[in-house]
Amino acid sequence: MSETGHWQDPAAGGPQHQPHPAHAPLPQLPPPLPGHSDPYQGPGTGLSHTSAYWAHQGPAAHRRKARGTAVKVTNIILLCVFGLVALLTLAFFAVSIGANVFLICGALALVPLAICVATLRWVDRWEPEPVPALILGFCWGAGMSVVTTLVLGSWVQPLLMSGSSAADPDMVNAVIQAPIVEEICKGAGLLLLFFLRRRTFDGPVDGVVYAGIIAAGFAFTENVLYFGQALQEANGTTTGLVGIFLMRGLMSPFAHVMFTATLGVCVGWAARNGGTLLVLGAWVAGLIPAMFLHGLWNSSSFLGGSFFIEYVVLQMPLFALFIVGIILLRRSEARLTRRRLSDYVPSGWFTQQEVPMLATGAGRRRALAWSKTFGAGPVMKEFIRLATRLAFTRQRLLVDARGHGVAAARFAAGQEQELDLLNKITAVRSELLGRHASVVWQAKNMQQPGF
Repeated sequence: MSETGHWQDPAAGGPQHQPHPAHAPLPQLPPPLPGHSDPYQGPGTGLSHTSAYWAHQGPAAHRRKARGTAVKVTNIILLCVFGLVALLTLAFFAVSIGANVFLICGALALVPLAICVATLRWVDRWEPEPVPALILGFCWGAGMSVVTTLVLGSWVQPLLMSGSSAADPDMVNAVIQAPIVEEICKGAGLLLLFFLRRRTFDGPVDGVVYAGIIAAGFAFTENVLYFGQALQEANGTTTGLVGIFLMRGLMSPFAHVMFTATLGVCVGWAARNGGTLLVLGAWVAGLIPAMFLHGLWNSSSFLGGSFFIEYVVLQMPLFALFIVGIILLRRSEARLTRRRLSDYVPSGWFTQQEVPMLATGAGRRRALAWSKTFGAGPVMKEFIRLATRLAFTRQRLLVDARGHGVAAARFAAGQEQELDLLNKITAVRSELLGRHASVVWQAKNMQQPGF
Protein backbone atom coordinates (compact mmCIF):
# COMPACT_ATOMS: atom_id res chain seq x y z
CA MET A 1 0.00 0.00 0.00
CA SER A 2 1.37 3.39 -0.95
CA GLU A 3 1.89 5.99 1.72
CA THR A 4 -0.98 8.43 2.06
CA GLY A 5 -0.54 11.90 0.68
CA HIS A 6 -0.56 15.01 2.83
CA TRP A 7 -2.22 18.34 2.31
CA GLN A 8 0.70 20.39 1.03
CA ASP A 9 -0.75 23.85 1.61
CA PRO A 10 -3.20 23.99 4.51
CA ALA A 11 -3.75 27.69 3.97
CA ALA A 12 -5.18 26.93 0.55
CA GLY A 13 -7.89 24.76 2.08
CA GLY A 14 -8.27 21.37 3.60
CA PRO A 15 -10.81 19.39 5.62
CA GLN A 16 -10.48 20.13 9.31
CA HIS A 17 -11.84 18.69 12.54
CA GLN A 18 -14.46 20.85 14.18
CA PRO A 19 -13.09 22.29 17.43
CA HIS A 20 -16.44 22.22 19.23
CA PRO A 21 -20.17 21.82 18.51
CA ALA A 22 -21.43 24.90 16.71
CA HIS A 23 -24.88 25.54 18.12
CA ALA A 24 -24.36 28.93 19.73
CA PRO A 25 -25.70 32.14 18.21
CA LEU A 26 -23.17 34.06 16.18
CA PRO A 27 -21.63 37.43 16.92
CA GLN A 28 -22.18 40.38 14.63
CA LEU A 29 -20.32 39.82 11.35
CA PRO A 30 -18.01 42.35 9.71
CA PRO A 31 -19.28 44.85 7.10
CA PRO A 32 -19.77 43.81 3.44
CA LEU A 33 -16.71 42.54 1.67
CA PRO A 34 -15.07 44.97 -0.82
CA GLY A 35 -16.43 44.50 -4.33
CA HIS A 36 -19.61 42.68 -3.21
CA SER A 37 -22.94 44.43 -3.47
CA ASP A 38 -24.97 41.99 -1.39
CA PRO A 39 -24.86 42.22 2.39
CA TYR A 40 -22.47 39.78 4.07
CA GLN A 41 -25.17 38.18 6.20
CA GLY A 42 -24.49 35.15 8.29
CA PRO A 43 -26.39 32.97 10.72
CA GLY A 44 -27.08 34.97 13.84
CA THR A 45 -27.42 38.34 12.04
CA GLY A 46 -30.43 39.55 10.09
CA LEU A 47 -31.47 36.07 8.99
CA SER A 48 -31.02 34.09 12.20
CA HIS A 49 -30.74 36.04 15.39
CA THR A 50 -31.56 33.42 17.99
CA SER A 51 -29.81 30.34 19.24
CA ALA A 52 -32.83 28.29 18.18
CA TYR A 53 -31.62 28.65 14.60
CA TRP A 54 -28.71 26.34 15.41
CA ALA A 55 -30.21 24.35 18.28
CA HIS A 56 -33.60 23.36 16.90
CA GLN A 57 -34.26 19.67 16.39
CA GLY A 58 -34.23 18.12 12.96
CA PRO A 59 -37.55 17.38 11.27
CA ALA A 60 -39.29 14.17 12.17
CA ALA A 61 -38.27 11.22 10.03
CA HIS A 62 -41.82 10.32 9.02
CA ARG A 63 -42.51 13.85 7.74
CA ARG A 64 -39.49 13.87 5.48
CA LYS A 65 -40.24 10.36 4.29
CA ALA A 66 -43.86 11.15 3.41
CA ARG A 67 -42.97 14.29 1.54
CA GLY A 68 -40.03 12.65 -0.20
CA THR A 69 -42.11 9.64 -1.22
CA ALA A 70 -44.84 11.81 -2.75
CA VAL A 71 -42.27 13.78 -4.76
CA LYS A 72 -40.54 10.61 -5.95
CA VAL A 73 -43.82 8.97 -6.98
CA THR A 74 -44.88 12.09 -8.90
CA ASN A 75 -41.55 12.28 -10.71
CA ILE A 76 -41.61 8.57 -11.58
CA ILE A 77 -45.14 8.81 -12.98
CA LEU A 78 -44.34 11.88 -15.07
CA LEU A 79 -41.09 10.33 -16.29
CA CYS A 80 -42.96 7.23 -17.43
CA VAL A 81 -45.66 9.29 -19.14
CA PHE A 82 -43.25 11.61 -20.94
CA GLY A 83 -40.99 8.70 -21.86
CA LEU A 84 -43.93 6.84 -23.37
CA VAL A 85 -45.01 9.92 -25.33
CA ALA A 86 -41.46 10.32 -26.67
CA LEU A 87 -41.34 6.67 -27.76
CA LEU A 88 -44.75 6.89 -29.42
CA THR A 89 -43.74 10.09 -31.22
CA LEU A 90 -40.59 8.46 -32.58
CA ALA A 91 -42.57 5.35 -33.51
CA PHE A 92 -45.06 7.49 -35.44
CA PHE A 93 -42.22 9.08 -37.41
CA ALA A 94 -40.69 5.65 -38.00
CA VAL A 95 -43.92 4.48 -39.60
CA SER A 96 -44.20 7.72 -41.61
CA ILE A 97 -40.72 7.64 -43.16
CA GLY A 98 -40.09 3.88 -43.05
CA ALA A 99 -38.17 1.75 -40.57
CA ASN A 100 -34.91 1.60 -42.54
CA VAL A 101 -34.87 5.35 -43.17
CA PHE A 102 -35.70 5.96 -39.52
CA LEU A 103 -32.76 3.85 -38.32
CA ILE A 104 -30.32 5.68 -40.61
CA CYS A 105 -31.65 9.12 -39.68
CA GLY A 106 -31.87 8.25 -36.00
CA ALA A 107 -28.20 7.25 -35.98
CA LEU A 108 -27.26 10.53 -37.66
CA ALA A 109 -29.41 12.52 -35.21
CA LEU A 110 -27.49 10.97 -32.33
CA VAL A 111 -24.35 12.88 -33.40
CA PRO A 112 -25.59 16.43 -32.63
CA LEU A 113 -27.46 15.05 -29.61
CA ALA A 114 -24.24 13.61 -28.17
CA ILE A 115 -22.44 16.91 -28.77
CA CYS A 116 -25.17 18.86 -26.96
CA VAL A 117 -25.50 16.47 -24.02
CA ALA A 118 -21.74 16.30 -23.46
CA THR A 119 -21.51 20.09 -23.51
CA LEU A 120 -24.44 20.52 -21.12
CA ARG A 121 -22.92 18.03 -18.70
CA TRP A 122 -19.70 20.06 -18.78
CA VAL A 123 -21.66 23.24 -18.07
CA ASP A 124 -23.38 21.44 -15.18
CA ARG A 125 -20.17 20.24 -13.49
CA TRP A 126 -20.12 22.74 -10.64
CA GLU A 127 -23.45 21.68 -9.14
CA PRO A 128 -24.82 18.75 -11.20
CA GLU A 129 -28.56 18.42 -11.62
CA PRO A 130 -30.30 15.12 -10.78
CA VAL A 131 -30.05 12.70 -13.68
CA PRO A 132 -33.77 11.71 -13.48
CA ALA A 133 -34.69 15.39 -13.92
CA LEU A 134 -32.47 15.63 -16.99
CA ILE A 135 -34.04 12.49 -18.46
CA LEU A 136 -37.50 13.88 -17.79
CA GLY A 137 -36.55 17.11 -19.54
CA PHE A 138 -35.17 15.23 -22.53
CA CYS A 139 -38.34 13.14 -22.81
CA TRP A 140 -40.47 16.28 -22.68
CA GLY A 141 -38.43 17.82 -25.47
CA ALA A 142 -38.36 14.71 -27.65
CA GLY A 143 -42.04 13.92 -27.20
CA MET A 144 -44.48 16.32 -25.55
CA SER A 145 -43.01 19.49 -27.02
CA VAL A 146 -43.04 17.98 -30.53
CA VAL A 147 -46.65 16.80 -30.21
CA THR A 148 -47.88 20.11 -28.79
CA THR A 149 -45.95 21.99 -31.48
CA LEU A 150 -47.71 20.02 -34.22
CA VAL A 151 -51.13 20.58 -32.62
CA LEU A 152 -50.68 24.28 -31.85
CA GLY A 153 -49.01 24.91 -35.20
CA SER A 154 -52.08 23.69 -37.06
CA TRP A 155 -54.11 26.35 -35.22
CA VAL A 156 -51.63 29.23 -35.27
CA GLN A 157 -50.68 29.18 -38.96
CA PRO A 158 -54.24 29.91 -40.25
CA LEU A 159 -54.47 32.80 -37.77
CA LEU A 160 -51.21 34.28 -38.98
CA MET A 161 -52.11 33.86 -42.65
CA SER A 162 -55.58 35.35 -42.21
CA GLY A 163 -54.05 38.78 -41.60
CA SER A 164 -52.03 38.79 -44.85
CA SER A 165 -53.09 36.49 -47.63
CA ALA A 166 -50.26 37.73 -49.86
CA ALA A 167 -47.53 36.59 -47.46
CA ASP A 168 -45.34 33.62 -48.28
CA PRO A 169 -46.71 30.70 -46.19
CA ASP A 170 -43.28 29.06 -45.91
CA MET A 171 -41.68 32.25 -44.62
CA VAL A 172 -44.50 32.87 -42.15
CA ASN A 173 -44.23 29.32 -40.93
CA ALA A 174 -40.44 29.41 -40.49
CA VAL A 175 -39.87 32.95 -39.23
CA ILE A 176 -43.00 33.60 -37.14
CA GLN A 177 -45.02 30.49 -36.40
CA ALA A 178 -42.20 28.05 -35.61
CA PRO A 179 -40.35 30.37 -33.16
CA ILE A 180 -43.56 31.26 -31.31
CA VAL A 181 -45.03 27.78 -31.04
CA GLU A 182 -41.83 25.80 -30.53
CA GLU A 183 -40.37 28.08 -27.85
CA ILE A 184 -43.64 28.12 -25.91
CA CYS A 185 -43.87 24.33 -26.05
CA LYS A 186 -40.26 23.82 -25.02
CA GLY A 187 -40.57 26.53 -22.37
CA ALA A 188 -43.59 24.81 -20.85
CA GLY A 189 -41.32 21.88 -20.00
CA LEU A 190 -38.84 24.23 -18.33
CA LEU A 191 -41.62 25.72 -16.21
CA LEU A 192 -42.75 22.22 -15.25
CA LEU A 193 -39.22 21.29 -14.16
CA PHE A 194 -39.05 24.43 -12.04
CA PHE A 195 -42.14 23.40 -10.07
CA LEU A 196 -41.05 19.75 -9.83
CA ARG A 197 -37.44 20.53 -8.86
CA ARG A 198 -37.81 23.84 -7.08
CA ARG A 199 -35.45 22.82 -4.27
CA THR A 200 -32.61 22.20 -6.74
CA PHE A 201 -33.49 24.88 -9.33
CA ASP A 202 -30.99 27.38 -8.00
CA GLY A 203 -29.89 29.81 -10.68
CA PRO A 204 -29.20 30.72 -14.31
CA VAL A 205 -26.85 27.79 -14.94
CA ASP A 206 -29.55 25.36 -13.81
CA GLY A 207 -31.95 27.12 -16.16
CA VAL A 208 -29.49 26.78 -19.05
CA VAL A 209 -28.97 23.08 -18.37
CA TYR A 210 -32.65 22.22 -18.03
CA ALA A 211 -33.66 24.36 -21.02
CA GLY A 212 -30.76 22.97 -23.04
CA ILE A 213 -31.63 19.32 -22.39
CA ILE A 214 -35.27 19.99 -23.37
CA ALA A 215 -34.13 21.71 -26.56
CA ALA A 216 -31.68 18.89 -27.31
CA GLY A 217 -34.53 16.38 -27.09
CA PHE A 218 -36.70 18.49 -29.36
CA ALA A 219 -33.87 18.91 -31.88
CA PHE A 220 -33.22 15.14 -31.87
CA THR A 221 -36.77 14.30 -32.93
CA GLU A 222 -36.88 17.20 -35.38
CA ASN A 223 -33.57 16.11 -36.92
CA VAL A 224 -34.88 12.59 -37.44
CA LEU A 225 -37.85 14.05 -39.31
CA TYR A 226 -35.79 16.49 -41.40
CA PHE A 227 -33.16 13.87 -42.26
CA GLY A 228 -35.88 11.43 -43.27
CA GLN A 229 -37.65 13.93 -45.50
CA ALA A 230 -34.35 14.84 -47.19
CA LEU A 231 -33.59 11.20 -47.88
CA GLN A 232 -37.06 10.55 -49.27
CA GLU A 233 -37.09 13.64 -51.47
CA ALA A 234 -33.69 12.69 -52.94
CA ASN A 235 -35.15 9.41 -54.29
CA GLY A 236 -32.54 7.25 -52.60
CA THR A 237 -29.50 9.44 -53.21
CA THR A 238 -27.61 10.78 -50.20
CA THR A 239 -26.74 14.25 -51.52
CA GLY A 240 -29.61 16.02 -49.80
CA LEU A 241 -29.14 14.04 -46.58
CA VAL A 242 -25.44 14.90 -46.39
CA GLY A 243 -26.16 18.57 -46.94
CA ILE A 244 -28.80 18.86 -44.25
CA PHE A 245 -26.73 16.75 -41.84
CA LEU A 246 -23.80 19.12 -42.26
CA MET A 247 -26.13 22.09 -41.76
CA ARG A 248 -28.14 20.88 -38.77
CA GLY A 249 -25.89 18.24 -37.28
CA LEU A 250 -22.43 19.79 -37.47
CA MET A 251 -22.72 23.50 -38.28
CA SER A 252 -25.56 24.26 -35.87
CA PRO A 253 -26.00 21.46 -33.30
CA PHE A 254 -26.55 24.07 -30.56
CA ALA A 255 -29.15 26.15 -32.38
CA HIS A 256 -32.19 25.00 -30.41
CA VAL A 257 -30.14 24.83 -27.21
CA MET A 258 -29.09 28.46 -27.60
CA PHE A 259 -32.62 29.67 -28.30
CA THR A 260 -34.19 28.04 -25.27
CA ALA A 261 -31.16 28.66 -23.04
CA THR A 262 -31.93 32.39 -23.11
CA LEU A 263 -35.28 31.54 -21.56
CA GLY A 264 -33.50 29.30 -19.06
CA VAL A 265 -31.22 32.14 -17.95
CA CYS A 266 -34.23 34.35 -17.22
CA VAL A 267 -36.11 31.67 -15.30
CA GLY A 268 -32.98 30.65 -13.38
CA TRP A 269 -32.25 34.24 -12.38
CA ALA A 270 -35.81 34.64 -11.11
CA ALA A 271 -35.64 31.32 -9.24
CA ARG A 272 -32.55 32.54 -7.39
CA ASN A 273 -33.86 36.01 -6.57
CA GLY A 274 -37.60 35.68 -6.03
CA GLY A 275 -40.73 33.60 -5.81
CA THR A 276 -43.24 32.07 -8.17
CA LEU A 277 -44.63 35.35 -9.53
CA LEU A 278 -41.15 36.58 -10.48
CA VAL A 279 -40.44 33.25 -12.17
CA LEU A 280 -43.66 33.41 -14.19
CA GLY A 281 -42.88 36.96 -15.25
CA ALA A 282 -39.32 35.99 -16.19
CA TRP A 283 -40.68 33.04 -18.19
CA VAL A 284 -42.87 35.34 -20.28
CA ALA A 285 -40.05 37.86 -20.73
CA GLY A 286 -37.53 35.13 -21.56
CA LEU A 287 -39.66 33.88 -24.44
CA ILE A 288 -38.97 37.11 -26.33
CA PRO A 289 -35.20 36.63 -26.91
CA ALA A 290 -35.74 32.91 -27.47
CA MET A 291 -38.30 33.57 -30.19
CA PHE A 292 -36.23 36.37 -31.71
CA LEU A 293 -33.07 34.26 -32.02
CA HIS A 294 -35.09 31.35 -33.38
CA GLY A 295 -36.75 33.51 -36.01
CA LEU A 296 -33.43 35.13 -36.93
CA TRP A 297 -31.84 31.74 -37.50
CA ASN A 298 -34.77 30.42 -39.55
CA SER A 299 -34.77 33.53 -41.72
CA SER A 300 -31.26 32.65 -42.93
CA SER A 301 -32.70 29.76 -44.92
CA PHE A 302 -34.34 32.30 -47.26
CA LEU A 303 -31.10 34.15 -48.01
CA GLY A 304 -29.92 31.69 -50.63
CA GLY A 305 -26.25 32.24 -51.42
CA SER A 306 -25.98 34.82 -48.63
CA PHE A 307 -26.54 32.15 -45.96
CA PHE A 308 -22.85 31.48 -45.32
CA ILE A 309 -22.15 35.20 -45.05
CA GLU A 310 -24.91 35.53 -42.46
CA TYR A 311 -23.65 32.43 -40.69
CA VAL A 312 -20.11 33.82 -40.35
CA VAL A 313 -21.05 37.44 -39.66
CA LEU A 314 -23.98 36.88 -37.29
CA GLN A 315 -24.45 33.31 -36.08
CA MET A 316 -20.85 32.55 -35.18
CA PRO A 317 -20.45 35.75 -33.09
CA LEU A 318 -23.73 34.92 -31.33
CA PHE A 319 -22.39 31.46 -30.52
CA ALA A 320 -19.17 33.01 -29.20
CA LEU A 321 -21.20 35.33 -26.97
CA PHE A 322 -23.16 32.32 -25.76
CA ILE A 323 -19.94 30.55 -24.73
CA VAL A 324 -18.64 33.66 -22.96
CA GLY A 325 -21.94 34.00 -21.13
CA ILE A 326 -21.79 30.40 -19.93
CA ILE A 327 -18.26 30.90 -18.60
CA LEU A 328 -19.31 34.04 -16.74
CA LEU A 329 -22.33 32.28 -15.25
CA ARG A 330 -20.17 29.42 -14.01
CA ARG A 331 -17.76 31.87 -12.38
CA SER A 332 -20.71 33.58 -10.75
CA GLU A 333 -21.78 30.24 -9.26
CA ALA A 334 -18.31 29.73 -7.79
CA ARG A 335 -18.32 33.20 -6.23
CA LEU A 336 -21.77 32.65 -4.75
CA THR A 337 -20.69 29.28 -3.32
CA ARG A 338 -17.71 30.91 -1.63
CA ARG A 339 -19.79 33.75 -0.14
CA ARG A 340 -22.49 31.50 1.21
CA LEU A 341 -20.10 28.92 2.69
CA SER A 342 -18.22 31.76 4.35
CA ASP A 343 -21.43 32.50 6.26
CA TYR A 344 -20.87 29.29 8.23
CA VAL A 345 -17.26 29.97 9.25
CA PRO A 346 -18.05 32.10 12.35
CA SER A 347 -20.36 29.39 13.71
CA GLY A 348 -17.76 26.66 13.26
CA TRP A 349 -19.60 24.54 10.72
CA PHE A 350 -16.71 25.17 8.29
CA THR A 351 -13.17 26.32 8.89
CA GLN A 352 -11.69 29.23 7.02
CA GLN A 353 -9.39 26.80 5.16
CA GLU A 354 -12.24 24.61 3.93
CA VAL A 355 -14.08 27.38 2.08
CA PRO A 356 -11.57 27.87 -0.79
CA MET A 357 -11.13 24.11 -0.98
CA LEU A 358 -14.86 23.65 -1.63
CA ALA A 359 -15.63 26.84 -3.56
CA THR A 360 -12.85 27.08 -6.15
CA GLY A 361 -12.00 24.84 -9.06
CA ALA A 362 -8.34 24.65 -8.08
CA GLY A 363 -9.22 23.86 -4.47
CA ARG A 364 -11.55 21.06 -5.51
CA ARG A 365 -8.94 19.52 -7.79
CA ARG A 366 -6.31 19.57 -5.02
CA ALA A 367 -8.78 18.13 -2.53
CA LEU A 368 -9.76 15.28 -4.86
CA ALA A 369 -6.13 14.50 -5.66
CA TRP A 370 -5.31 14.44 -1.94
CA SER A 371 -8.28 12.21 -1.05
CA LYS A 372 -7.46 9.73 -3.81
CA THR A 373 -4.05 9.06 -2.22
CA PHE A 374 -5.85 7.15 0.55
CA GLY A 375 -8.83 5.83 -1.45
CA ALA A 376 -11.41 8.41 -0.34
CA GLY A 377 -12.12 10.11 -3.67
CA PRO A 378 -15.88 9.29 -3.64
CA VAL A 379 -16.17 10.57 -0.07
CA MET A 380 -14.52 13.86 -1.01
CA LYS A 381 -16.86 14.18 -4.03
CA GLU A 382 -19.81 13.75 -1.70
CA PHE A 383 -18.34 16.35 0.67
CA ILE A 384 -18.04 18.83 -2.22
CA ARG A 385 -21.53 18.02 -3.52
CA LEU A 386 -23.19 18.51 -0.13
CA ALA A 387 -21.31 21.74 0.52
CA THR A 388 -22.36 23.16 -2.85
CA ARG A 389 -25.98 22.15 -2.24
CA LEU A 390 -25.76 23.85 1.17
CA ALA A 391 -24.47 27.08 -0.38
CA PHE A 392 -27.40 27.30 -2.78
CA THR A 393 -29.85 26.36 -0.06
CA ARG A 394 -28.41 29.18 2.03
CA GLN A 395 -28.90 31.61 -0.87
CA ARG A 396 -32.53 30.58 -1.18
CA LEU A 397 -33.00 31.12 2.57
CA LEU A 398 -31.68 34.67 2.26
CA VAL A 399 -34.24 35.35 -0.48
CA ASP A 400 -37.18 33.69 1.27
CA ALA A 401 -36.38 35.48 4.55
CA ARG A 402 -37.48 38.74 2.91
CA GLY A 403 -40.90 37.40 1.95
CA HIS A 404 -44.17 36.55 3.64
CA GLY A 405 -46.84 33.89 3.27
CA VAL A 406 -45.66 31.22 0.85
CA ALA A 407 -42.09 32.49 1.08
CA ALA A 408 -42.20 32.14 4.86
CA ALA A 409 -43.34 28.52 4.50
CA ARG A 410 -40.51 27.86 2.05
CA PHE A 411 -38.12 29.49 4.51
CA ALA A 412 -39.15 27.08 7.28
CA ALA A 413 -38.75 24.11 4.95
CA GLY A 414 -35.42 25.49 3.81
CA GLN A 415 -34.18 25.65 7.40
CA GLU A 416 -34.96 21.96 7.80
CA GLN A 417 -33.08 21.19 4.61
CA GLU A 418 -30.16 23.36 5.75
CA LEU A 419 -29.83 21.57 9.08
CA ASP A 420 -30.09 18.19 7.37
CA LEU A 421 -27.29 19.16 4.98
CA LEU A 422 -25.12 20.46 7.82
CA ASN A 423 -25.49 17.19 9.70
CA LYS A 424 -24.69 15.17 6.58
CA ILE A 425 -21.62 17.31 5.90
CA THR A 426 -20.41 16.74 9.47
CA ALA A 427 -20.81 12.97 9.05
CA VAL A 428 -19.04 12.91 5.69
CA ARG A 429 -16.19 15.06 7.02
CA SER A 430 -15.77 12.66 9.94
CA GLU A 431 -15.64 9.69 7.58
CA LEU A 432 -13.12 11.42 5.34
CA LEU A 433 -10.79 12.39 8.16
CA GLY A 434 -11.25 9.02 9.84
CA ARG A 435 -10.11 7.23 6.70
CA HIS A 436 -7.12 9.51 6.42
CA ALA A 437 -6.12 8.97 10.05
CA SER A 438 -6.51 5.20 9.67
CA VAL A 439 -4.29 5.03 6.59
CA VAL A 440 -1.67 7.29 8.20
CA TRP A 441 -1.63 5.06 11.30
CA GLN A 442 -1.25 1.91 9.19
CA ALA A 443 1.55 3.49 7.14
CA LYS A 444 3.46 4.49 10.25
CA ASN A 445 3.13 1.03 11.78
CA MET A 446 4.35 -0.63 8.60
CA GLN A 447 7.53 1.49 8.76
CA GLN A 448 8.33 0.38 12.32
CA PRO A 449 10.96 -2.36 12.70
CA GLY A 450 9.55 -5.80 13.27
CA PHE A 451 6.09 -4.93 12.01
